[in-house]
Amino acid sequence: MKNKRILTIIGLIFITGGAWVFLNNSNLFVNGYELGSTNEHTLIDNRDIEKKMVEEQTKQKPPKIGEEIGSLTIERIDAIIPIFHGTDENELEKGIGHFANSVLPGEKDNSVLSGHRDTVFRRLGEVEIGDSLIVTTDTDTFTYKVRKIRIVDEDDRTVIVPKARATLTLSTCYPFNFIGSAPERYILEAYLVE
Repeated sequence: MKNKRILTIIGLIFITGGAWVFLNNSNLFVNGYELGSTNEHTLIDNRDIEKKMVEEQTKQKPPKIGEEIGSLTIERIDAIIPIFHGTDENELEKGIGHFANSVLPGEKDNSVLSGHRDTVFRRLGEVEIGDSLIVTTDTDTFTYKVRKIRIVDEDDRTVIVPKARATLTLSTCYPFNFIGSAPERYILEAYLVE
């Protein structure tokens, strides 16, 4: 009977001690859970923030019509010509016009630039396959190599179609010495190389 009483007292001591330890440390379990939960949410939030930052850095804001977006250097004819967003007469009087429905230079797809044959693209016919076309913007420089030269009808819309790779397409009226509204377009296609 005495052994049974000793075992009961020892059992009560263990139960009481265990309860005391549990109650005094229950905040650790709750805080540990909350801390782990907070860290997990913080980790997810940090990933979301990083993802948004990368997206914002890679996404360029579309320029406004008439805004200067860079310049085109054509080494073969020793020309540096400003590029303006839009292809209305206002932009074409100042330099080269960037077709607003095409991607910006440097982006994957077809960036289309147009200019007058009697001003900025007067010597475009001297450019040869393999020549460099360099577009410089506020943020970067893009080098293209001329891969194709062709003459198309003035209504040919294949000039502005999407491309599978980063392409720069230059377009001007043709023939160069034609008086009046020219019936054709002189086209240079160049691929981004760096």
